[in-house]
Amino acid sequence: MPLPQEFHDIAKRLNNWGRWGKGDEIGTLNLITDEVVREAAATTLRTGRRIPLALPLRQDGVQTGVIAGRVNPLHTMTAINQEIFGPDTVATSDDMVTMGLQAATHWDGLAHVSHSGRLYNNRAADSITAHGGAAVLGIEKAAPIASRGVLLDVARVHGTDRLPGGHAVTPEDLDAAEELAGTTVRAGDIVLVRTGQMAHYLAGDRRAYAFPSPGLSLRTPEWFHARDVAAVANDTLTFEIFPPEIENLWLPVHALHLVEMGMPQGQNWNLEELSRACAEAGRWAFFLVAMAEPFVGGSGAPVAPVAIF
Repeated sequence: MPLPQEFHDIAKRLNNWGRWGKGDEIGTLNLITDEVVREAAATTLRTGRRIPLALPLRQDGVQTGVIAGRVNPLHTMTAINQEIFGPDTVATSDDMVTMGLQAATHWDGLAHVSHSGRLYNNRAADSITAHGGAAVLGIEKAAPIASRGVLLDVARVHGTDRLPGGHAVTPEDLDAAEELAGTTVRAGDIVLVRTGQMAHYLAGDRRAYAFPSPGLSLRTPEWFHARDVAAVANDTLTFEIFPPEIENLWLPVHALHLVEMGMPQGQNWNLEELSRACAEAGRWAFFLVAMAEPFVGGSGAPVAPVAIF
């Protein structure tokens, strides 16, 4: 179905095209300035505790085949204890991987989604080609992603380990989670939204993890835009609620974040240990390092994020 007027109205209110110049290719990552990083380090780094947020890269990962081409990692050994310099010399083992760049824990780059023939900052969608990938807005353009992270633990706010599959996370949910966190989300922050959906995958049920899924509602992009958030990630396969809130309106939150705002978003982040650590420490802000692998022309990339307390 054509994008409804409601979508276009929201898009106009949060459009960032031209905000950082006509040639900008990193969008809201511009908000992660040196000052923001210095302030984040000064206010969050206390104990040195490090919590990994990435899923292991494995052949039986989160992908079930529903999304064509987004294959789980296929790991192959190309050399095993090979004495490449002759007998009795040092032996080496090498390996390779074939995988979808967005197969597991990843960032969606700004070339990942288009609508109405356009990408972020009014770039043409046909600038993406089969052989060259993304000629502009490729994931390799992403600035170093390291800033203050804030966990908005929506599942905990609702007193549950996991939100039900039909739960659309609303601005009111984010407000309540922000209040629980005891901090105000501010410009340059990276926000992590926990639904608890990851529990399905960790329990071995990939299909239940994928569908139906709680996720961000169509009303939330304006919440992030008002606070100048640099990037958002969560613990689901689809990021936004799936099936969608409006029948046959597929991936509108993707389009608003990536195309209109120029804001990267992440999926399949494991926020379970982080949720427990935040509750134990009584604080939901930390230093987050989440560099995207710089695949030239990529529309997204794997990431191995680490939250540091």
